[in-house]
This record gives sequence, structure tokens and C-alpha cells, in this order.
Amino acid sequence: MNIGTFIKATGIWYRNEINTIKKKADVPLQPVFEAFMNAWEAILDRFSKEYFKNGSIKIKVYYLQNLFSKENDGHDFEKIVISDNGVGLEYNSYQRLINLRDDTKKHSNLGTGRIQYLHFFDHTTINSIYKEGDQYKKRKVTLSKNESFLRENAIMRLDEDDNSAEAELQTDVTFEIPLEDKDREFYSLLTVKELKEEIIKHFLSLFCEYRAQLPKIHISIFEDKELKEEDDIISTDIPNPDKEEELSIDYSTLNEKNKIVSAGHQEKFQLTAFKRPSSEIKQNAIYLVSKGATGVAIDVDSLQKKDEIDGNRYMFLLSGDYLDASDRDDRGNIRLVSRQEFKHQNEDSLFKEEVVLFDDIVDETNKNINRLYTELDSKNQEKNKTIDELQQMFLLNPVTVNKVRKRIKNTDSEETILKAIYQADSEIEAKKDDAIRQQMEELKSITPDKTEDYQARLKEKVDELITAIPLQNRTVLSKYVARRKLVLDLFDEILNKELESLKDGKRIDEKLLHNLLFQQSSTSETPEDSDLWIINEEFIYFKGVSEAKFEDIEYNGKKIFDKEFSEEDKRYLNSLGEKRLSKRPDVLLFPEENKAIIIEFKAPDVNVSEHLTQIDFYASILLNYTIEELQLTTFYGYLIGEDIEDRDVRGRVSRYEYSSKFNYWFRPSEKVINFNNGPEGNIYSEVIKYSTLLERAKFRNQIFIDKLIKGDTK
Repeated sequence: MNIGTFIKATGIWYRNEINTIKKKADVPLQPVFEAFMNAWEAILDRFSKEYFKNGSIKIKVYYLQNLFSKENDGHDFEKIVISDNGVGLEYNSYQRLINLRDDTKKHSNLGTGRIQYLHFFDHTTINSIYKEGDQYKKRKVTLSKNESFLRENAIMRLDEDDNSAEAELQTDVTFEIPLEDKDREFYSLLTVKELKEEIIKHFLSLFCEYRAQLPKIHISIFEDKELKEEDDIISTDIPNPDKEEELSIDYSTLNEKNKIVSAGHQEKFQLTAFKRPSSEIKQNAIYLVSKGATGVAIDVDSLQKKDEIDGNRYMFLLSGDYLDASDRDDRGNIRLVSRQEFKHQNEDSLFKEEVVLFDDIVDETNKNINRLYTELDSKNQEKNKTIDELQQMFLLNPVTVNKVRKRIKNTDSEETILKAIYQADSEIEAKKDDAIRQQMEELKSITPDKTEDYQARLKEKVDELITAIPLQNRTVLSKYVARRKLVLDLFDEILNKELESLKDGKRIDEKLLHNLLFQQSSTSETPEDSDLWIINEEFIYFKGVSEAKFEDIEYNGKKIFDKEFSEEDKRYLNSLGEKRLSKRPDVLLFPEENKAIIIEFKAPDVNVSEHLTQIDFYASILLNYTIEELQLTTFYGYLIGEDIEDRDVRGRVSRYEYSSKFNYWFRPSEKVINFNNGPEGNIYSEVIKYSTLLERAKFRNQIFIDKLIKGDTK
């Protein structure tokens, strides 16, 4: 073959073919890893494992100074060279290089790794001295996917093929001119330390296997041909495995009912565990290893990525022939099939495939990890505690929770856990909905004139329907009740000063409790988003306002004090330096025509009895000065606080009575005087403690909770 000849493809069109093998963009060192692995295998082919330590791999990075080198110590990337003393580009190696997808090489190669060279660099040169018989020869080839190559339907050009004056085996792979700016920037910032760490991490499984026969691996960086830094990878750089274990995982297939079952035989895998200080392991992970290279990462179920136990993190390498055979064109991208994919791909097939499922690999690996490291079981206990707390907090269906508990990982956030439970719940609800639909259809078919046992069948179907409908509504009801439980828990924490903001002895402000029950300064046609149900269940259905000035309050779109006042009314409303229409009742509700509910909150450390007449005063303003069409005459007043002394209440307003059974004070009816000769009004009043309201509301809500739990256990 003539020198400078393009090696043209036969039977394929490179312009299309190379695009089927994707660039491994998330691994910028992928071409270096490919070249390193080829060098390793070339040394193994020459020396065998016994004498492997006679091998040598050198990685040299070359930089050029630029205009700003002196100011910011920057430089430009020139090239990177990976050298080895393996068998070189001899006949068999050369033929495999020529033929894309030639998988005749040992070491489970697919013959496509060189495409990563093309995706990252404009030019890759392979300069090799090899031996043919007793004669040393040299070959030089250039690989590229630029237009000058592709228009010849080639990705390789033979530049030199001759006898060699040198009598030492050596192959240099040189990468030049990164195709993308981000890769150029990455390579221009490489340090020896970073390159060393990445190579050890990527080939850790391989290095552990060959620790005693490790070849000489030297890394160096040059700037304008001058050596700047260097280091070696030696056996002491390779961490010792903490534990090693062989795993056996079942092959799976589909039976005649398209159900996934064991195929009756197993595949062996090797699990290598590293327990190291967190400074040495960046994250807890399981790495699938193929052909000695670290590839896909799997979460450790028992640990978050950054979790530490006694200052240590955990890294696991899972390797085996099955993973090697499952590797794809971009080395390290292992293709495994999930249960769902496998069933979908094979359910209509006449010949049932047998595979080791990805789900089983994940489950079995994590199961063995938890067995090897008992301290990780504490993380399982934490997970179960979190699930139980969420179940109690949100009144989750225990049947659903137990169904998905095993599928929840220790690393899952609370949001992820809730999503999993709600998704499982929704699937159950969908089945219930369909059951109800079917029962309704069956009910239609039962008619008195066509069925002898009409009454018996009707009762049976009605009973089934009555059972199904409450089950269908359980999720909605549980969320409703759970929200109320959370509000009551918060109410309890405020009163007991268990909130973080109150733990330093800070006073409980009235505003805190006011906002819990009904947000201050809010206006609502139907304040159903409030939590006034704590006082009375009916209150959430009434129109009302919170902390609004009398003069600004509207009802049905009209201001309730927007009318002409007499001179005497004007005098009174502004007498003694007060602006009485600027007063702000804490909560004012309008349940129906001619009625109003007035609620006043006091801070827990305020003597409530000093404010017994405040609600009466507000009722008087509303009766006498609102617009005529409102005609408010019936009032209900609630004065709520915590510091309440019985003798103070009944001593200041003698008509108040104490109810020992329900622990509150009430005044059945009091006259509200009309100063303008109109109809007089009346007001019913209660004085009650926050703690009493909380106790009552908890009791009411617990009735729902008990019914939900009882229903779930049936």
C-alpha cells in the first residue's frame, strides 16, 4: 500500500457509521482512557500477567505558553501522548484497526473505541515500532473524521510503513486539536494530580487485580517542551479493598403467562468493597465495571451520596463476564435491561430470552452490601422511621405504605417517598374506580321483571357499592384530615413554645395565633382556606374579613359603613380623639342575613377579663352605623386567650356563666342598644382558652383519624 494512502471502507459509509457510535461527552478523558486500555492490553499481549511489571505506560501532556502566561499562569493545550512498550501495531493489530467493529481482539473488545478519538480530536496519530519475525518495523497512521478523510470514505490514513532502525518496541498515540472548546479548555487545565486520580478511579478494579505486577505508569506535563511536573502510579497508590465477595444472580425469562420468572441458572459477579476516609472517596456509589474500566454508577440504597459513617464513605465495584459482554461501543456504557423493558420486549416473542435483569443486579448488590456492613442497617432503620413519621403525619394508608416500603431507598428524600406512596395509592384508586363503574353497570342489569331473586341481588350489589365508594374517597379524606392534624400540631407547638422562634423564651405574640387561624388583613368571600374550624366547623363557610378597618369592610361588593351619618353620629364616631370607624376587629364573619360573628384574639399572657366589653362595643358599632340594607341585629362574640381567671370574668361582667363540662364562659344573651330608635339587637358571647379550643379540635379530628385507621385495617 502506498504511503499517504487513505484506508477506505468497504461495505459501510463512514460519514453515517461514525454517528451511530456516540461521543461520550460526559467523560472528557474518554479518548485517554481508551488509549491507556489499549496500551495495557498491548503490554499484556507481550509479557503476559506473570511478567506484566516489565511493561511501561507513559502519559505526557504538552502545553504552550500564550500571551497571558506570565500574568495568570495560563497556557494553551498542544497535545497529549500515551506511550507503551507493548506488541505495537503489528499485523493483527493493524488489521483490527482498519476494520471497524472487528471484535476478534481478546479482552472483550468491540473494535469501536477508536471512534472516541475522532469525536474528541481533529487528529490522532499512532506511531508504532513493532516486531515481525526478527525484524523491527515501524508504522504511522493518522485517524480523523475531518472532511478530507470522509470524502474519501475513510477515517484513517497510512503515513509510514517501513523497517525501523530502532530495536525497541514502542507505540505513541498522540491527540491534537480538540474539536470542541469545552474539551480544549478541559485539557488545558489538567494537572498531574487530577490526571492520576482520574486514571486510578477509572481503572481501580484493574489496578487491584494487577497490584503485584503493576507496570511502570508515569505521568508528566511539559510547557514549551520543559518538564513542569511529574508523578508515577505505583502499587501503594491503589487502595486495598476492604472486602471482596462473589455474588450469584439469577437469569430471568418469561413463562407462558408472560410473567418474569427465574430461568433456573445463575451468573457470577465479583463485588469489591472500599471503605475509606471521606477525603479519599467523593461519594458513596456502586460502579459497574466492564473490561477493567469503571462505568455506570448505581446508588447505594443505604446511603446518600455524601453520607459519612464515622468519617468514612463506601465505594463498591461490581464486575463479571456478563458486564463485559454487555458493554457498548463507548466503553463503560453498559447496557442492561430492566424488568419493565424486558417484559415489553419479550412478551410477544416466540423464543423467550434469558437475561440478568438490571433490577436484580441492583437489589442483590445492595442486599449483600447491607450484609457485609452491618452499620448500614442503621440507615435502614432511619428510613423506616421516616416512613412511619410521614404515615402518621399525613395519615397515609398503611396498606399502601407497606406495599411500597421495600421499594423505597434509604437515599430517597421525603418528597420522593411521598410521591412513591401517592403513586401507589393512585393505582389502587384507579382499580377501585373501575370496580365502581362495573358495579354500576351490573346494577343497571338487575330489573324486577327479569330477575327472580331481584331483592337479594340488588342488596348484594348495593352493599358492594357502599363498601367501594368510601374506599375510593379515603385518599381525599385522609389528606383533608392530615392537613388539619398538622395545623393542630403547630397550634400545640406555639402554645408550648416548642417552635424554634419561641425556644429562647420569646413572648407568644397575638399575631402568631391570629395568622394560624385566619391570616391577618385577608378578605375572603368564603374563608374556607382559613382554620377557623378550630373554633367552630361552620365558620369556614361564612364570608368575612380579618384585621380590616370598619370603614374598609365590604359585603357583597359594597362598603358596609358607606352611608350619610347625622351630625350627632359624626360627633360620636370621632369624639374623645378616637376614630371609631378605624377600629379593626380581629375577625368579622357574616353567616347569613342580619347576623355577624365577632372574634377577638388576645396573647396568651394577657388577662382576657380586661377586654370583656370589646366585642359588645364592636357589636354596637355594627348595629348602629352600618348601611340600612344590612340590618345587623344578631351577634355572636368570641373572646379567645389563655390567661383567664373565673372570678375576674364573672366579677366584671356578672351575667357570664361558667361551663365546667366544656371549660368556657358564656353569656346567653345581652341587649345591643340602638341609639337611633331602630330595632335593638342581641349578642351571645363566649370567653374561651386557646388550650380548650385545641383540645376540642383534636378530639373532633381524632374521630376521623380513628375511623380512617379502622377502615384501613379491615
